[in-house]
Amino acid sequence: MSGQGARGAVICLVVAMAIWGSSFIALKLAFAELPPLWVIFGRMALGSLVFLLAWRWRGRVQYRAGDWKYLLGLAACEPCLYFIFEALALQNTSAAQAGMITALLPLLVAMGAFAFLRERIGRTTLAGFLLALCGAVWLSLAGSADEHAANPLLGNFYELLAMLCATGYTLLLKHLSGRYSAFILTAMQALIGALFFLPVAALDAPFPATISALGLGALLYLGVVVTVGAYGLYNFGVSRLPASQASGFINLIPVFTLLFAVLLLGESLNALQMLAAALVFGGVALSQWRSTPPVPVGVLD
Repeated sequence: MSGQGARGAVICLVVAMAIWGSSFIALKLAFAELPPLWVIFGRMALGSLVFLLAWRWRGRVQYRAGDWKYLLGLAACEPCLYFIFEALALQNTSAAQAGMITALLPLLVAMGAFAFLRERIGRTTLAGFLLALCGAVWLSLAGSADEHAANPLLGNFYELLAMLCATGYTLLLKHLSGRYSAFILTAMQALIGALFFLPVAALDAPFPATISALGLGALLYLGVVVTVGAYGLYNFGVSRLPASQASGFINLIPVFTLLFAVLLLGESLNALQMLAAALVFGGVALSQWRSTPPVPVGVLD
């Protein structure tokens, strides 16, 4: 890939991380007014509408026999299971703590690449993984229940499950991105997510009779900016860079989340949680000390 193309992918990934960092705040605001599953359906439905209106720019589709199982697995990991765990997490923990748990994703992707794509993991990467995992556990245990986090231990566990789903999503996305445009893959996610969450939301809780302007704005932001913008930018970046390298940008999400949570929600971390967060970032940095080989496209076949 040319240097200019790589720089473009990097810019797309940084912007995507900033948007995703803000999404924790928007979810908190939306969940205060709407049942969580209705929020997820609303953002998927709005995203599907945007993609439908822009369908003429859909890009390449090169279906290969057997791709259906990878496409289905992609959508099952994210948005279906991922957003269920994300909703459960944000009902129990703070946006700041949930954002910190996302720092584990690059390491989980590296472990998944080792298990399923036969990539080697060095001792430094493994040590970084264990250090970051200890930090994430410490972060959860150091949290105390307050107005922003009713049950931080449970909420952070659900966020970890969401990260496992995101790991499967990233590996499948890298496998499929050579044959499908970022537009197609993101649009498919939104459509399947809308179809999946509509009956689930209807069975879970009735749709509220009224929604404030703030709740509606948060929902529109999630559906248009996050679902279409962030996922589209991330999918584009992953299609241009190795999966392990692209997933490393996930480390920026906690930084953006903390910034937005402090500025917009008045959240904060106690001293022990700040030390735990530093341990997470130290582990992530250690894991990236040596370069990781690119994920070979096609190994899943």
